[in-house]
Amino acid sequence: METESQVRVVTGATAGIGRSLARQLAAAGGTIALIARDPARAESARSEIAAAAPGAHVEIYLADLSSLADIRQAGGALSGAHPRIASVVHCAAVFSSQRVETRDGLELMFATNHLGPFLLTNLLLPALRAHGHARVLTLAAPSTVKLDFDDLQGVTRFRALTAFGASKAANLLFTFELARRMEGTGLTANAVHPGLARTDLMRQSPALLRVPVALLSAPPDRVAARIAPFILDDEYANATGQFFHKGKPIDPPPYTRDTDVQRRLWEVSERLAGVA
Repeated sequence: METESQVRVVTGATAGIGRSLARQLAAAGGTIALIARDPARAESARSEIAAAAPGAHVEIYLADLSSLADIRQAGGALSGAHPRIASVVHCAAVFSSQRVETRDGLELMFATNHLGPFLLTNLLLPALRAHGHARVLTLAAPSTVKLDFDDLQGVTRFRALTAFGASKAANLLFTFELARRMEGTGLTANAVHPGLARTDLMRQSPALLRVPVALLSAPPDRVAARIAPFILDDEYANATGQFFHKGKPIDPPPYTRDTDVQRRLWEVSERLAGVA
């Protein structure tokens, strides 16, 4: 039986880790809300997940996470349908070998990998806080890239791998700042390093990097099985402001623990996303 307390949101749910994770979370019942860009792929994922977990209710919310307007529309629809949301898992990510500018004038990887999750989370904060014990989980990486606040959009200088690394560092900075801001509310925020997964994320990366990574990567189902407990298990109910890998907390790069940098990114993100 669907209950408001079991509403779980997954971005990037049409492929890779996100799709596998949504299917595994659906096995616990309740409602799985898929945030997806492509209608056909979203319906394919919905059908597969519903067939694998008939006890779950699967919903689709169409949004391109690089579009602030799309995110506002999906976030409004989600919070309108569900005044209490149990969890949000940010799985969506992109890698682009070239600098691509979004319709909002933002660099694509910064917009999709960081600012989109930032805006969606903020839009859903009232529903997450109303739940009382909600969880926000972001797939990240132990990136040591430092953000260039004078050129966040890579206008002056763009390097694909550096820009991608910066977006992953931003995931950690966002997570730790969110955890601090939500302290005492019952809402927890953590990041997880999924390790190497067999997905299409890095298909535009150089072959010298792409080929060995593919050989060492695990299937998405196996990776998702290591992530699902952070949403479902009581063991992690009170964990917050942590970075996990294979079920255990790990030390993030020291730069991402700098509270001044965390706060600065949050405030810049508020301005760029139009968050009050």
